[in-house]
Parts: sequence; C-alpha cells; structure tokens
Amino acid sequence: MMILCSWNEGNKLKSKEQINKLLKKIRLRSLLLINLRPSGGIQALSDMMEKDAEAKWGNAVGYVLVPFTLALRDNPLDYIREAKATVDRKKHSLEALFTYSISEFVLKLFGTKVASVLSHRINTHTTMCFSNLVGPLEEIGFYGHPMSFLAPTSYGQPHGLMINFQSYVNKMTIVLSVDEETVSDPHQLGDDIVESLKVVKGALIAQGLAKEGIAS
Repeated sequence: MMILCSWNEGNKLKSKEQINKLLKKIRLRSLLLINLRPSGGIQALSDMMEKDAEAKWGNAVGYVLVPFTLALRDNPLDYIREAKATVDRKKHSLEALFTYSISEFVLKLFGTKVASVLSHRINTHTTMCFSNLVGPLEEIGFYGHPMSFLAPTSYGQPHGLMINFQSYVNKMTIVLSVDEETVSDPHQLGDDIVESLKVVKGALIAQGLAKEGIAS
C-alpha cells in the first residue's frame, strides 16, 4: 500500500533523496482482508442456506500483510502501480488461504479463546487495517427502503487505524475507525485521503488515461 507525500519544490531544507532515505527507515505494515468466498455478488438468502449451494452463507475471510510504503514520487500514478503490483502478488500467493485455514483449524481444535488470542496477536503486530470492497453495481433496497450509500466499519480492533473503502453504484464511501490517541485529527486524515484521490484523478486526466467527466 502507498501513501502520497506532498513535496514542495521550494523546500531547501532537505532534498527529495534525503527525505526518501528517511522515510525508508519507517517500518509500517497493513493488514489487508480478502474474501475467499468463491461466488461473489448478491445471492438470494434461501439459495445460500441450502445444503449443496454454490454460494455459501457468510464470508471466508483471510488476510495478508502488506508493507505500507512512505515515499515521494514525481508521478502520482507510480504509487498506484507499485501498490497494485504488491497486492496482486499477495492475491496470487497462498497467504490469504493459509491464514484463513489456520484460523479455522485453531478455532475448531482449541476453541474461541485461543483463536481470539492468536488473532489479536497478529493484529497488534500491524500498523493498520485496510478493506476495499466492491459493492452492488445497481441500486438496492432494504425492506422497500432504497439505500443511498453503504458505509461499513468495525469497532474494537487493536489497530490505531482502520480504513474502509466501499463502492456503491457510482459512489465511493471512505470510513475511518481510529484511536484518537494515535490519530489526533481523523477528519484531517480523511481530507488528506480525498485530496490524494483528487491528485491521482488529475494525473489520470492529464496523461490521457481517463476522460474529464469521470466521477469525483
């Protein structure tokens, strides 16, 4: 995963190389959750509850550890390319499958207490948790009430920061769950993430990789 760092050309205190060398010394790791359920999309509840259904009820969630890189780049799209290459390698590895299988094995063999201790220990050795979920491509409703957006989050995890990206039709919702002792101004962090996405969007348009009318 990459984080965009701003660079002021008029900064005479330190060169870009010096700042990059300093940032490389910072060791951060993110826990990336991956749903291993073979059938994605929205399925009828009655179909999922059947014994031999292709789409089983619930999720099969594994996780991978991803380095959280801090660096300065001339092209904002370099962050995206490097992050995608790293995550693609992780997705094509067996790491997510192994972490899910080991968690299931420990849960069935030793019970919930040992499984929760193992999960907590792994989580506490990472800096943050990151989730990026693709939502419905068409508008849906709940008991006749249309949904305008989706905003998933969680509470009680040992991380100081959890970031959820959730798409819904043509909207993207960003939800931050923070420890205020670690992240003193979560609203500023949210604004920085939005600003980073705008910088990436501007680079895409400037390089002719996207049209001007893409959603903001």
